[in-house]
Formats: sequence, C-alpha cells, structure tokens
Amino acid sequence: MKSLLSVLLLSAVQLQAADPAILKTEYIYDTGPYPQIHATTITETPTGLVSAWFGGTAEKNPDVCIWVSRLVDGKWTEGFETANGVQSDGSRHPTWNPVLFQPREAPLMLFYKVGPSPSTWWGELKTSSDGGKTWSAASRLPKGIFGPIKNKPVQLPNGDILCPTSNETDEKPSKWAIYFERTADLGKTWTRTELLHDGVTVGAIQPSILDFGGDKLMALGRSKQGKVFQINSDDAGKTWGEISLTELPNPNSGTDAVTLSDGRHLLIYNHTVRGRSPLNLAMSKDGKTWEAALVFEDEPKKEFSYPAIIQTKDGLVHITYTWKRQKVKHVVIDPAKLTSKPMVDGQWPQ
Repeated sequence: MKSLLSVLLLSAVQLQAADPAILKTEYIYDTGPYPQIHATTITETPTGLVSAWFGGTAEKNPDVCIWVSRLVDGKWTEGFETANGVQSDGSRHPTWNPVLFQPREAPLMLFYKVGPSPSTWWGELKTSSDGGKTWSAASRLPKGIFGPIKNKPVQLPNGDILCPTSNETDEKPSKWAIYFERTADLGKTWTRTELLHDGVTVGAIQPSILDFGGDKLMALGRSKQGKVFQINSDDAGKTWGEISLTELPNPNSGTDAVTLSDGRHLLIYNHTVRGRSPLNLAMSKDGKTWEAALVFEDEPKKEFSYPAIIQTKDGLVHITYTWKRQKVKHVVIDPAKLTSKPMVDGQWPQ
C-alpha cells in the first residue's frame, strides 16, 4: 500500500504535468563527469539557447569547473568544460556562479568567479562569437569588479550593461550587501555604485533586476532575514533607494526574476523560510503585489535551488535550476497560459 507521502508527491507531479502553462520539462544531461552541480544560467543567442553551471566533486573544491551546453536541433549537447580555476603558477581554485548574457549585436558573454571563497574570489570573463561553440581566453575583471554575481545583467536602451552584484565579507557575522556595476563598452571599462546598505540590518546578496519602463528599475533577491528583499531606482540604476523586505519568504537561497514583454514580472524562488524545497513561481503586475502561479518541485528535505529565468524572442519563458545538486532541470512555460492566485500575508494558497 502506498504511503501518504508517496501519494502526495505523485499528486504534485500530476498537477504540475497537467498545468497548461508548462510546455516541457527535461534534464539538460543524464550523467556528467562531476558528482555535484550547482548555479545554473541560461540565455538565448542568435543560434539558440545556451546553458551553463558549475560542477565538480563538491562546491568549494578546487576541481569545480564551469560547464556549458547548447540546445541544437531540440537536443542539449553534452556539457563541456569551458572555464576552470587553474592558475599560471600551477595552483588551482574552484569556480563559481556562471552567468551567461547575450548583448545586442555583440559576442556572447560568460561571467564567473574564481577563488577559494565568496569573500576572496575575483571575477573573470570569457566571450564567444559563435553562440557558445568556442570561447576566448579568460580575462580577469578589474580589482573590485566581479560582474553579475549570480543573476543576469540587463542592457539598457543606451547600450550600458547593468550588472546586479553583491559583497560578502570575512567578518562574523559576514556583512552581505548589494551594489551594481556598469559597463558601456562590453566589459572593457567599468563603474560601480557604493554598497547600498550596511549589510547587517538587511543582509542581502544576488539581486535580479526588473524593468518598469523609462528609468524605473527594481531589484529583488536573497536575504538572511527570511524574506525576499527589494530596492528601487528611478534613474536607470545610477542611484537606489532604501532596501526593504517583502512579505515573500526566503530561506537564504538564490532567486531570479524577469520582466516579460507584456509588462508582467515573474519571480522564481523557494517559498519557504527554511530548506530549498518547494521551488515556486510568483507573478506580479506591478512588482508590489505577488500572486502564486506555479510549484515546480515540492519534495521535503531535497534541494531545488539557484534558478535562472529568461524570456526568449518567441515569447516563451525558459527556466533552469539545480535539481538535488545532481542535474540541471530545464522547464519551458507559455506565459500566456499562466494563471495565479492571491497570496495573503505571503502565504502560498492551498
């Protein structure tokens, strides 16, 4: 006789499969030369979708590399090592948090971090002129510049690339503070804001950027305070207001967000105070009131985390995320078919 838990899990899978907004779910690969993966990213190039992640024996180990896969003729290519932390003196460091970004009429960019820990890593950049088939040598970003720390940049109407990033210190407790970097020449030169808060009252990292039109932007993401944070800019990210906490729960785990072509906003995150399950999608028309849209995964004591979300030119939404630290899950959504239910005081509706 099936246990109650197995019945509930089966029901959750059936409900997910039955939702008309979900067009496809798949794993980008079945097996890979690494027992553990994390921190997925996805982007659309002129020749198709490209995804990346870091993989190795375990997060923080020196053998962790950046792996890339391309969607070709409806199938993902075998992941191939694209970057590692091998230094000129023969030493080796782990790599972290790849971020793929396709600027307008320019080579594909791959940002990632190299170093022993988040408080000591540095930023590196590679580019590809053939949709991710081949890559340039790595260039180290200037001191104090890290590129987008987990989530994709946005390219502003004037061509500037605005990167959402953050800082973690060695202090105990570590100060977690967000800020923004900007490049007007595809990474040749950079400017950055100061840290936007003290990193203690609200400890926040890994922002995503939403676009409200004109020069109005919002960033939101992960915090130590058990809630998703938010912060606004009225001048295209040059200056930012005061950071605050939303009603949405966050278990100190990565989120991502995107503004759709129709003006709606999507946020993918773990709607829980602790643990990294379930993995949820919320929707908002104004960036203030969020409604419950989808639950992708809901398996107790398992990890479904560090999502990435984009909208492609055909209007579909593509999501990747860490599946139990073992695989990269890819989900395709038709946003025109998304329905949502109100959340009261941040509670996911039953």
